[in-house]
Amino acid sequence: MTKERYLEAKKVYAGLGVDTDEAIQELSKEKISIHCWQGDDVTGFENFGGASGGIAVTGNYPGRARTPEELMADIDKALSLIPGKNKINLHAIYAITNGEKVERSDIKPEHFTKWVEFAKERGLGLDFNPTLFSHPMVKDGMTLSHPDPEVRKYWIKHCQACRTISEYFGKELGQPCLCNVWIPDGLKDVPADRLGPRMRLKESLDEIFSQKVDSRYVIDTVESKVFGIGVESYTVGSSDFYMNYAAKNNMLCLLDTGHYHPTEVVSDKISSMLVFSEKVALHVSRPVRWDSDHVVVFDDELREIAKEIVRNDALDRVLIALDYFDASINRVAAWVIGTRNMQKALLYAMLMPSEKLKKMQDNANFTELLVMNEEMKTYPFGDVWDYFCETSNVPQKDEWFKTVKEYEDEVLFKRQ
Repeated sequence: MTKERYLEAKKVYAGLGVDTDEAIQELSKEKISIHCWQGDDVTGFENFGGASGGIAVTGNYPGRARTPEELMADIDKALSLIPGKNKINLHAIYAITNGEKVERSDIKPEHFTKWVEFAKERGLGLDFNPTLFSHPMVKDGMTLSHPDPEVRKYWIKHCQACRTISEYFGKELGQPCLCNVWIPDGLKDVPADRLGPRMRLKESLDEIFSQKVDSRYVIDTVESKVFGIGVESYTVGSSDFYMNYAAKNNMLCLLDTGHYHPTEVVSDKISSMLVFSEKVALHVSRPVRWDSDHVVVFDDELREIAKEIVRNDALDRVLIALDYFDASINRVAAWVIGTRNMQKALLYAMLMPSEKLKKMQDNANFTELLVMNEEMKTYPFGDVWDYFCETSNVPQKDEWFKTVKEYEDEVLFKRQ
């Protein structure tokens, strides 16, 4: 039945000049970078007690991964229910040190060999993030912008170590590793000095990126944030700071969908970035009133983000990663829901007659444009998605949830 429904849908879309086979082929090549930290509530393997420093994870659903083996098993289960060959996004706190205490400033590629083996066996790529939060060396809410040069030195060394590890990932896996720097630095109340911390951050970043790494293997990005818990009045690494820094230093500015004011949307920023930057990096989350990192759903903004990527022929220019952490629901399900929704949004965009819609806009045919945009919402997109899942050997519709429930009963609930 799935193929029969697909063939009917194919005819419907062909009437618009859309080739569904081509859309499926394109989607199968698109890699989503899936964030490992959803599996353990951004806890990592250092035993510092979970996320802190402007970050909060709510909920206590049973089955949180506690070890590298458990986290990898949970990722495996999620990957078995997600179409395509994707990437895994790691934070530095997921170093595997076999019980040895290793300072973040001293982590090395050898602490991530098991992750490389994991990725190689599954044909995955790896992305990476320095972890500049949840640590005693985050002083007064500051890291790379702290007034104390010893604090800055510690985190500079950490970021340089992470770039070395990223280069190792890229060489070993034969595909670039995106290395993303985000810091929580800011102040709770109105600052007496906004310029000083930003000058120190610039100097720290300059020193970090003075380290030579092979650009074939490392893609450097910097990520802004509008505010965090405990740093509500002033964020050192603001959007305008990093956009200027990235442009001046020929690197990517990463846009996180939750890191802007509530009335701002990343879908409106992508085209502006594409005008001036060769590539754009995204962290896709779902903010609810603020940067709450809810699981990504198939909503208007996600579809708009996907449409901006697809209709601007930017699938090879926009690097998509997910970034949310919800401990109130099954964590494996959270990965599957979010990743499949990102893929659905891309497919939805691929099935739109973008060139025809652009011509309607250019010719001021706004009534017809509105008609088409609205009618497209009830075209048989779901039948094409189901066929993509079937040909990718993953469950269709909500059938995947049965597997998650079985895994929950047999594995997750027994971790208590």
